[in-house]
Amino acid sequence: MSIGTLAGKDLRLLRRDARSAVILFVMPLLFVAVLGMAVGEGFGQKPDDRIRISILNLDQGLPPNPGPFPNRAWSEIFLDDLSNTADLRIELIPTREEAEAMVRQGKRSCVLILEPEFSVRLHACSFLSKTDPPELPPLNPLYRDGVNVNELGLTILKDPTQQVAASIIEQAAQVTMLRVVIPWMIGKAFERVGDEKFMARMAEDIPLMKLVPGSVRKELGPGVQKGIAKLFDRYNFTAKTWAGLTKSEPRPGNQGSYSPYVSQDGSGLLKRGALRYQILVPAYTVMFAFFLVLTVGWLFVAERRQGTLIRLRAAPIYRGEILLGKMIPCLVIAVFQGFFLLLAGKILFGMSWGTQPWGLIPVVLSTAFAAVGMSMLIAGLARTETQVAVYGTLLVLVLAGISGSMMPRDLMPEEMKSFSYITPHAWALDAYSQLLVNPIPAWNVIGLSCGVLCLFAFGFMMLAWWRIQLD
Repeated sequence: MSIGTLAGKDLRLLRRDARSAVILFVMPLLFVAVLGMAVGEGFGQKPDDRIRISILNLDQGLPPNPGPFPNRAWSEIFLDDLSNTADLRIELIPTREEAEAMVRQGKRSCVLILEPEFSVRLHACSFLSKTDPPELPPLNPLYRDGVNVNELGLTILKDPTQQVAASIIEQAAQVTMLRVVIPWMIGKAFERVGDEKFMARMAEDIPLMKLVPGSVRKELGPGVQKGIAKLFDRYNFTAKTWAGLTKSEPRPGNQGSYSPYVSQDGSGLLKRGALRYQILVPAYTVMFAFFLVLTVGWLFVAERRQGTLIRLRAAPIYRGEILLGKMIPCLVIAVFQGFFLLLAGKILFGMSWGTQPWGLIPVVLSTAFAAVGMSMLIAGLARTETQVAVYGTLLVLVLAGISGSMMPRDLMPEEMKSFSYITPHAWALDAYSQLLVNPIPAWNVIGLSCGVLCLFAFGFMMLAWWRIQLD
């Protein structure tokens, strides 16, 4: 009965403390809202040193009866070659409207658009003046600066404010286009060397060739082709691919360099639904859970100043009952704060609770235990409200900075990441990350994190039992 009475009394006192309510419930939401509007869509993501090339593929494939080569759309060959280029990664944009908006808003320096007729136009590229079949007029895309990409149905949308970055991406596309187009054009031209039409043309230009019987000219043609191939034996002019032309080892397309574009910027003034809230909300939920040290510290200091603790010690109540009676309301506040901030994150900022939202319950509870344990310890060390404010605020801010609550841990050096595990915050953030960011949560990580948080709570409580003086 005495424990329940003490807990009810302290809970009523805490409910009337407007100062604590602002710190525990209002301030974290203000921090999250301000940072959510201020940071970019890449917040919290580990920087990728590779150059990102954004591509919209609208290609509708090869023309009818394209022949034995290639056996797939030219857009696929282009993307495979581009993905093989070192330090490049391919981002696939879903729609033209989104591509235009990204460039217009400065989110991308440029976007490459493979138009619907890309494969048809590239398939028509030839050095020849006439092609078979005749319904495909030959197209020569080569000009002074390389390949005229507009002729091939490759549109490059550029942001005029990011000319340097756009030029780098355009040059990468130019090099890839040369590697795709040149072997194809050479291969088609070399196939014509020595065929009947070629030898007939030779007879028109070389009078003595008219004296050679047609059957001999038919056998002479392949010999001419073989002779040229032997003369330039470092190359295979019939290969039609860059690796085949240069007789080098072909490399498969690097599918790991492909990634679909997913908008992470949210909507509205608060950018509701943005990925950043999956990081910001749990980070500040954990950080402000430990601001409970101020509330608990002020509560103990006020009771010492008013002489309440001395009167409790004179009553027939054990020391453990007094401490438990004071710990229970603090735990209730901490648990309520955790669930309140997650609910507010969903309603105000459109954050997702992940694929297994029930897993948040043990994380909130174990984090609350650790926060209450640390709060009781600070209450045992501090003797005045000033000491509570100084010790508590300094400790909370330092631990938040070390743990990654203020700055995402993915942006920290590896040594700092390892060092951050001296804080309970880091373990709580690991568990939240698994549940809120990872589509398939690793339950072993979540279980370990909750267990370590409970060990922190037990350790803090043991120290608090030793340090707290109820007089």
